[in-house]
Amino acid sequence: MNQPLLVELLTEELPPKALAKLAEAFANTIEEELKQEGLLAPDSRKTVFATPRRLAVMISDVSSISPDKSIRLKVLPVSVAIDANGNPTAPLKKKLASLGFPDISISDMEKAMEGKTENFFYTYTAPGSALASGLQTALEKAIRNLPIPKMMTYQRPDGETVEFVRPVHGLLALHGKDVVPIAILGLPAGRITQGHRFLTHGDIAIPTADDYEATLEAEGKVIARLDARKNKIRAVLHDKAQGDQVLMPDSLLEEVTALVEWPVVYECHFEPAFLNVPQECLILTMQTNQKYFALTDSEGQLRPRFLIVSNMETSNPQRIISGNERVIRPRLSDAQFFFEQDKKKTLEDRLPGLVNVVYHNKLGTLAQRMARVRILAVSIAEMMHIDKALVERGALLAKADLLTEMVGEFPELQGIMGTYYARHDGEPEEVALAATEHYLPRFAGDILPATPTGTAIALADKLEALVGIWGIGLQPTGDRDPFALRRHALGILRILIEKKLPLSLRTLLSTTVGILASNASFKDPTAELIPFIMDRLRGLLRDRGHTPDEIEAVLAQNPDRFDNIVDRLDAVKAFAALPEAESLAAANKRITNILKKSDIRAGMVQTDLLQEITEQKLYASMNTVKPEVNQMFTKGDYTGTLKVLAQLRDDVDAFFTHVLVMADDQKLRNNRIALLTELHTMMNQVADISKLAA
Repeated sequence: MNQPLLVELLTEELPPKALAKLAEAFANTIEEELKQEGLLAPDSRKTVFATPRRLAVMISDVSSISPDKSIRLKVLPVSVAIDANGNPTAPLKKKLASLGFPDISISDMEKAMEGKTENFFYTYTAPGSALASGLQTALEKAIRNLPIPKMMTYQRPDGETVEFVRPVHGLLALHGKDVVPIAILGLPAGRITQGHRFLTHGDIAIPTADDYEATLEAEGKVIARLDARKNKIRAVLHDKAQGDQVLMPDSLLEEVTALVEWPVVYECHFEPAFLNVPQECLILTMQTNQKYFALTDSEGQLRPRFLIVSNMETSNPQRIISGNERVIRPRLSDAQFFFEQDKKKTLEDRLPGLVNVVYHNKLGTLAQRMARVRILAVSIAEMMHIDKALVERGALLAKADLLTEMVGEFPELQGIMGTYYARHDGEPEEVALAATEHYLPRFAGDILPATPTGTAIALADKLEALVGIWGIGLQPTGDRDPFALRRHALGILRILIEKKLPLSLRTLLSTTVGILASNASFKDPTAELIPFIMDRLRGLLRDRGHTPDEIEAVLAQNPDRFDNIVDRLDAVKAFAALPEAESLAAANKRITNILKKSDIRAGMVQTDLLQEITEQKLYASMNTVKPEVNQMFTKGDYTGTLKVLAQLRDDVDAFFTHVLVMADDQKLRNNRIALLTELHTMMNQVADISKLAA
């Protein structure tokens, strides 16, 4: 009868940032191996457990023995296996012995063709394997394949030397209520585990596999499932916040969840005087150094209190609270000291120091890089028709905060601290904001620069990095992208698209190339960069819900500007939903193919050569809708443009039904090519709708 199976490794404290990955890998390998052995029912389900001191998995509906298997073995080609008299040869006897069947006869085997060769095959029934055997193999593989960069070697009490990520003190393996007789890392399996290191004492016996989670929680003060602990921590944090907002980044929540077995949340405070320090510094200090959860009010202002997640439950938590308050105070004092020290020197005074910071040995120092960015940003400002003086000043100071003590301590604050220090120095607000904004967007879904100055410098910064790094031969390869060039390309695209900037991609690239051209190590990468950027654009548009056909219809036009690309895509989507779309797309595809094959240079349509009624009517209809099409296209109403063109469907269909384009008469043929060329131009102003054809 199938029963649940439980396996647990009891360890010393595991690395918290790797705990979830270790638990999933451990559980997945055991499940996959048992499934391959035929020990799992079709509807078996696994539950993954992970705490700082254990990796465990429970799998439902596990059999104690796998079903018998029918196995068909290929033995040898008939020509090799028997001699001219039909007697077994020495190679056959040797082969059968190696397979473990020395006593079977030729009559026990079957002859069958495999390709062009006739072979002997032997079919036998292999008895099912016991759970203990299958689990032993699965557990050994699970431990061997854990994603651990470096194993710890340690000695067991009996002197045996073993390797694992942390020392292992117990192995629990239960199938229903029965212990599975396996062993690993010098430990035999049993039903004994241990609870919370401080809140319980002594061994805990698990009666059955099903009782594991409840017994650990009730007797061991351990919440065994990661997701259950995380949900409890999240709920209690919100409750303790008392209406304030909890700053709860996923990475911090996951790490804290991996550090505790019995989470308890306590409220702590710090002196309000520290709030004079930029709150980003205080928040980062609390999150990075101490794993604390900062609180803000409804307007996002930091509160002088924070929440901690402890692994200790006590009726008198004052010592825990005061201890954490005492620990955070010097951290906040350090941040306050760095801030006050940094303000004694202006950002402009720090600029000479950028000469001593190497950006890349083939591209010079950070000072040289920012000189290029400044020239490029001013050029972009001219294209955008914005204040060049603000852009030049913003680009000049954008990286100066890298030389401050605060950013040296917390690199994550680069840009943010530049904004605070620029304000302190009395710089214009757009110049101050540019220090932060020129890094935006930093990741997928991040906000974009809000100011024109920040936008121009952000474009320049990303273009200089993308073109410069690619131009010295360090383009991304496979999964490797150490200079984040894919992210830079996506950032450029998002800024151009979402801010609807009417800027030419080729002009931006050529301007950047011109600024870098004097570098001896640099080679113009434009020919490779454009397809690279367009591939990023395809991915970006797919992520926003556009179909591949819609995307290709627009990108087939080789757009050089992206400010209206979303409008074009929306127009294509609306057109594709029209009843006329399928017929017109097919006709457009047909026209495209005709024009590709034709070597005729189309001129103007000559009305006196329009002999067929259907071609006369098509030409008249084209001239009727042309003014409205041009008007709508000019004002950017791309959906309206395509909807007006849809009115031509019947005339286009009739044309191809009744008119022979490639007529024998040269003049007629040339005139019909001219007609189709004009129609093709009208139909494909917004997008190449032939891409919508099946």
